[in-house]
Amino acid sequence: MTDKMYLTPAEIAAYTVEAGQKKAKLKPLHMLVLGFLAGAFIAFASEGSNMAAYNLLAKPETYGLGKALAGSIFGTGLMLVLVAGGELFTGNTLIFMGVLERKVKLSAMLKNWFFVYVGNFLGSLFIAYLMNLSGLFESSHGLLGGVTIKIAAGKVGLTFLQAVVLGILCNWLVCLAVWMCYGAKDMAGKLLAVFFPIWLFITSGFEHSVANMYYIPAGILAKSSSTFVEAALSLGVTPEKLDHLNWTTFFTRNLLPVTLGNIIGGAFFVGAVYWFVYLKKVQQQDVQKVK
Repeated sequence: MTDKMYLTPAEIAAYTVEAGQKKAKLKPLHMLVLGFLAGAFIAFASEGSNMAAYNLLAKPETYGLGKALAGSIFGTGLMLVLVAGGELFTGNTLIFMGVLERKVKLSAMLKNWFFVYVGNFLGSLFIAYLMNLSGLFESSHGLLGGVTIKIAAGKVGLTFLQAVVLGILCNWLVCLAVWMCYGAKDMAGKLLAVFFPIWLFITSGFEHSVANMYYIPAGILAKSSSTFVEAALSLGVTPEKLDHLNWTTFFTRNLLPVTLGNIIGGAFFVGAVYWFVYLKKVQQQDVQKVK
């Protein structure tokens, strides 16, 4: 009889701690480079899902279907990160399990988060810049550019609380995708483990900080074209919302609260909960044996 092709939840918990230890020991330059790649991979998924669904997203009656189609494409980004190699801030919130297990120092986790986050931002921004140069936003007489602006304007129009909550819900699912991917031992299992939770999060409309590092800068850059602005206005984006879409609101109204929500969703609702269930008891038993 062959070994089972998956890990149990308790085994995934132990594996996640080990993975966090390895991530925390990476050189800062490697964190930056792998973070850049992951940011680019998520940006590829973002622009590709927009391209697939923008005609549906432009119409209220087909908006939900458009989100479902976009979600079916978006999982490719996390697949690239986990299989090809990359460091993604949202998934790395699971390093918190290693901190709780006392195998990763808090300072080491925060250092990883910082360099990976910066790398993710640079990679995402790079793809947004290239997309703006590519001419693809002109698809359907500028409709894709208009939808890109509309998406970005909607994201900076959230209240602080809405952005935090949507960030929590998003990374709860993203880290579950990472968690299940860790549990699969074959390639097909890993890809399937990623596909469904990510499809669910995008279809639901939750907020992912690294994806927004593409979505919002792409919208800001697209705003420089009068063609795309006119398309956005025709889609119901008001002049006030257009004025509200800028680099300041990107950071203060979306990236900051969504990042906080992503940390809570990944580190606490996945990492801390599974540590409490599967590892804390083991840790206590080891202490008792020593006594």
